[in-house]
Amino acid sequence: MKHNVAGKSLQRNSAHRAALRKNFTVAVIRHERVVTTLAKAKALRPFVEKVITLARSNDKKTRLHRIRQAASLLQDKDMVKKLFDVIGPRFANRPGGYTRILRLPDYRIGDGGTKVVFELVENDVLARQIKAAEEGAANVTPDAEAANA
Repeated sequence: MKHNVAGKSLQRNSAHRAALRKNFTVAVIRHERVVTTLAKAKALRPFVEKVITLARSNDKKTRLHRIRQAASLLQDKDMVKKLFDVIGPRFANRPGGYTRILRLPDYRIGDGGTKVVFELVENDVLARQIKAAEEGAANVTPDAEAANA
């Protein structure tokens, strides 16, 4: 029996799980959208949401303390800055539920694990990708296409 064992082990030792938790959270903050497995997404969602909760408040008295807490958890100064300057204010009026897990129809090659998209709610990643694709297509002229062929 597994009494008093909290969380999933994800078939990793404790140091590997801590590194996975940190790296996954940094990737979510950096890209706002990550493709991963369902088990990882479900296990790491509470940690990501707690880190975002640190950045939500505008209280000046505890801001430095919360920044230091986030820095000790993430160990990436650029992502801590983005967390407090961009992501925290975005979710300031939201009481919780900052992430969503969307299942993908295909499975991972090798182990057949369920793939999911783990993303922040209210992100504009798809809009930015569509805009970049349209600008890239607009920059390509018919003469350039003929020269490449």
